[in-house]
Amino acid sequence: MFNNYKFTCKDRFLKYVTIDTQSNPLSDTFPSTAKQKDLAKILVEELIEIGVKDAHMDEFGYVFGTIESNSSKNVHVICFCSHMDTSPDCSGKNVKPIIHKNYQGGNINLPGNLSEILTPEIHSELKNQIGNDIITSDGTTLLGADNKAGVAEIMDAANFLISHPEIIHGKIRILFTPDEEVGRGVEKLDMLKLGANYAYTLDGDKAGCVEEETFSADSVIIIINGVITHPGSAYGKMENAIKIAGDIIASLPKDSLSPETTKEKEGFIHPVSVKGGAESTEIKFIIRDFNTSSLAEKEKILKNIIDKVLTYYKNSTYEFKVEESYRNMYDIIKDVPFVTEYALEAVKRTGLKPFKKSVRGGTDGSKLSFMGLPCPNIFAGEHGIHSKQEWCSVQDMQKAVETIVHLCMIWEEKA
Repeated sequence: MFNNYKFTCKDRFLKYVTIDTQSNPLSDTFPSTAKQKDLAKILVEELIEIGVKDAHMDEFGYVFGTIESNSSKNVHVICFCSHMDTSPDCSGKNVKPIIHKNYQGGNINLPGNLSEILTPEIHSELKNQIGNDIITSDGTTLLGADNKAGVAEIMDAANFLISHPEIIHGKIRILFTPDEEVGRGVEKLDMLKLGANYAYTLDGDKAGCVEEETFSADSVIIIINGVITHPGSAYGKMENAIKIAGDIIASLPKDSLSPETTKEKEGFIHPVSVKGGAESTEIKFIIRDFNTSSLAEKEKILKNIIDKVLTYYKNSTYEFKVEESYRNMYDIIKDVPFVTEYALEAVKRTGLKPFKKSVRGGTDGSKLSFMGLPCPNIFAGEHGIHSKQEWCSVQDMQKAVETIVHLCMIWEEKA
């Protein structure tokens, strides 16, 4: 089916990553950065060019498009979704992508920053990429494979389906979102307008992988209210909020409950920012666990640590605010197991070996699932994300395109 098809995902991807779409967690606008719309406008133009007549961007930066059904059956409407923004954790400005053709193993040196070296010991998936073309940045920025690889793959699949009308499928909705990296990706999404029954995000790593389970997540904001006086006359009076915050962070478990000491299904308590002064200091934590009820247990552990620290600071107080971030999408997807099964079958039809794993993080699919749109996650081929060592494989991206097309066919067959 794809023997004579010239994939477009590589060229699209190389174009998209040069557009700075970094989101900003401190912004109160939506999208959090206006520059995300720069890519959105290009995607609309390209969708119209390949024949998606209704492609458009709304006021919030969401890109919508429709590939109409060519089936005589009543097929469920399926949505494919990827996010346009890149992580605030690493610069996404002036990305210079490099293609390392016909990778033959060993280290990959990034010429813009000689201290950044991709090694198979750290990036174990490189061992499965012999003969493939690896794309990296030059080492001075992230690459943007998370999630512009997914965007390029959906665009290429749309191009294939429209240029191959002999492929029978139901109605397909295309959605590109802003601000996923700051946890707000579907905050302003009009679900009635989207009009889909089921969805898939293209935002995973290893080729062949389908994910139906994510962390459940809360954020905790702690405000320490110390006692401030002039330092020259502070004896017996001052209780420095900065030092209290430091004691709290230092009292966290050293060998458990942190990202650097947990794996697989283990959750964690993770401080992500500290700001303030001697009188008042704010610490922000993220709390993660696959079991939603365990979030409250971890929050209790954190609160007990604070209470113990405050026994040494009798006149200081604190505020403890918990905000829900997202929930484990498996709680929804488990009731419609065929959605995942169809994706696994689609992977199998590409010649890859399908497998499932859990996401130690979240996707737009986490929130979409709880908004009434069950949404597993499919591999996009992105690795080393949120770092200068981010990379992807051209051949893996092409397999993701094939997976999307086969998945559209399977939904039609099962209707």
